[in-house]
Amino acid sequence: MLALGVGNIAFAVLMAGYMRGAPSNSALKAWMWARLLSGLGQVCAWTAPYFRVTLLVDVASFAWVTGAAMELGAYCVFFGFRRWRQALYPAAAAAMLVVAGAAALGASPRQMTWTVAVLVALMASAAAMILLRPQKDAPLLQRIIGAVDAVFALAIWMWMAVADGRTDTFNASPVLGFAYLSSYLLMIVNGFGFLLLCKMKDDARMRRLATIDGLTETLNRRAFFERADAARLLAQRLRKPIALMMLDLDHFKQLNDGFGHACGDEALCVFAATARAMLREHDLMGRLGGEEFALALPGTGLEGALHAAERLRVAVTEAPLPSCATGYRMTVSIGVIVIEPNEELTAALARADHALYAAKVGGRNRVEVGSAILKCA
Repeated sequence: MLALGVGNIAFAVLMAGYMRGAPSNSALKAWMWARLLSGLGQVCAWTAPYFRVTLLVDVASFAWVTGAAMELGAYCVFFGFRRWRQALYPAAAAAMLVVAGAAALGASPRQMTWTVAVLVALMASAAAMILLRPQKDAPLLQRIIGAVDAVFALAIWMWMAVADGRTDTFNASPVLGFAYLSSYLLMIVNGFGFLLLCKMKDDARMRRLATIDGLTETLNRRAFFERADAARLLAQRLRKPIALMMLDLDHFKQLNDGFGHACGDEALCVFAATARAMLREHDLMGRLGGEEFALALPGTGLEGALHAAERLRVAVTEAPLPSCATGYRMTVSIGVIVIEPNEELTAALARADHALYAAKVGGRNRVEVGSAILKCA
């Protein structure tokens, strides 16, 4: 028990040191306090028989239950559950009232241990359900932590059913030994595991920030160039066509000046969402700057690209901007080309940009095809 307490406190100190040099993380902060409270509860539980202080048993009980509730809350924050407070706060308050009632009624140490064990087992079971729930692309580490929580909850239920709540020495009961080994497993795997899980999430967020435009959720300029060039090279190897579009929202400056920059931002988001809804999974869309976007359509020839561009043009004219510019009709001009064999991406974008300029000069809200490369005889 003492080793578990010291171990949990050490994990809390380790996480506190990690968070000093890392971005603010509410889930990790809640987890740190959960480990600290659990550790303090275990130290108090170990100390109580030696000093014969009943108050230490009560303190240990409150610390254990609070730590388990905060651990459950850390999972809810990590996964971004929206209404978790409406369920967890009343449940945690009810658990505290149960512990307070047991202490007020003069429950014996064994009775208090049973009360706390039931509450902790219920919370550990809930944590296991959260981590092991059906979820697309859940990392293996998450499943491992969930399995450990499930084993820990099972160990507590077995200990209550078979060992009759005994807290004797390790060799007193195989079930007691299993319970303590499960506790060690929970402390070690979950302590490091949740820290690594948070780091994985932070790394994924940083990768996303490095490749995704924060406003429109499309690829940023650098990421679009990288992925579009990779798609161009793949199409060249497979001898498949790949179309390229340059798109520009018409009269965007007038929209910004007339309705405000917030309305302009909404227009960009509406346009990006409209375009994404019409793209295939392997098509690429990037924001090159301001109101200028680019599309790469692997496996698409000129006829298919023109059809897609016209569909997109019509869809944009029908997309409303209700919250900021009621009655305003958004339009887009599009330049379309098919990348020639061995043509560099920058040269292809320049041709598409020339086609876009022709669409602007020709009256806007139209699709223009770029000129082909002049080949030497």
